[in-house]
Amino acid sequence: MISNKMLYYVQNNSAVRAMFEEGKRLSQQYGADNVYDFSLGNPNVASPKEIKEAIIDIINREDAQMVHGYMNNSGYEDVRFAVADSLNRRFQTSFEGKNILMTAGAAGGMNVILKSLLNPEDEVIVFAPFFGEYRAYAANYDGKLVIVPPDTETFLPNLGTFEHLITEKTKAVIVNTPNNPTGVVYSKETIQEMAAILSRKQKEFRTSIYLISDEPYRELVYDGAEVPYITKYYKNTIIGYSFSKSLSLPGERIGYLVIPDEADDCEAILEAANVANRILGYVNAPSLFQRVIARCLDTKVDIKYYDRNRLTLFEGLKKAGLTCQKPEGAFYLFVKSPVADEKEFCEEAKKHNLLLVPGSSFACPGYVRLAYCVAYETIVNALPHFEELMRKYRR
Repeated sequence: MISNKMLYYVQNNSAVRAMFEEGKRLSQQYGADNVYDFSLGNPNVASPKEIKEAIIDIINREDAQMVHGYMNNSGYEDVRFAVADSLNRRFQTSFEGKNILMTAGAAGGMNVILKSLLNPEDEVIVFAPFFGEYRAYAANYDGKLVIVPPDTETFLPNLGTFEHLITEKTKAVIVNTPNNPTGVVYSKETIQEMAAILSRKQKEFRTSIYLISDEPYRELVYDGAEVPYITKYYKNTIIGYSFSKSLSLPGERIGYLVIPDEADDCEAILEAANVANRILGYVNAPSLFQRVIARCLDTKVDIKYYDRNRLTLFEGLKKAGLTCQKPEGAFYLFVKSPVADEKEFCEEAKKHNLLLVPGSSFACPGYVRLAYCVAYETIVNALPHFEELMRKYRR
């Protein structure tokens, strides 16, 4: 018999992954060109050519131990220094290689830092709507997830409610900007106000509260939007980053944590994270791709491709009669369901071979998420099906 905790997860499997599997089934039945799968944030844009060139060059030039061998659990030292130098150049920070821990993607990094910080029943605050796996990440270490209800007018953090939800048990706050699922980017003013609240609460409770910034979509922003680098505004910030989206490498599982010197108990957290990386079973981040990204830190995917998808889908859905905010970043649209039960709407959409993810997966029922990191032709061909779907609701 499997554990009770895993039994719960099996019975409540990810709606995103469930829709992805449904897409494969429908593709076999109707043909891939006739199924419009907006479920999974799986980048359609090819990795930059520099990635392939770096892989080939590294494999051809380096000896096996330098490419495929064990290293410090935190990652290759030269790679960590390269990441720190890149961040310092871009954001006027002052990190060293020791502040960087290479991870198996952002998800690996989130688990490493939460294992390093949480005691049983410690509270982790998140802002709805949020990436649903945060529930499991906190529960993995017996933490308690505390959800700030959504502001569905702006989808910015509801900071008044947030302040009231902070207690002496609050150990961490997770922010995700640009946001999955809304595409909202938190402004510098929002971050500064959040930082001020956290600073006040730390003094009130005489505790350390860590702000964990989950940033896989940092590079994917539009219309001149800027993503604040949060370590500059709150000293107890820890950054989690992934190259999954910025370099179209989701399956390679490569990212990093930034743990600044300014953070309370920095040295102890760095040591704990190094050990957590090992005992969680990652051992270290993938060795070849540490070497690859060190050569490609200034390389990015073609953001214009996603921008065209964003605008085409946004305008097309509006024309069909659906409403949503225009996203500033990431590659998702968070769309208001025409009926209160968005799961019912998702089921109706499946009859038109449209695969959407219900907002209840992100703690925000009444909405659905569409990932527009798909082929442009998928969007164009899907729009008549959205028109057809919405005719039922207009009647």
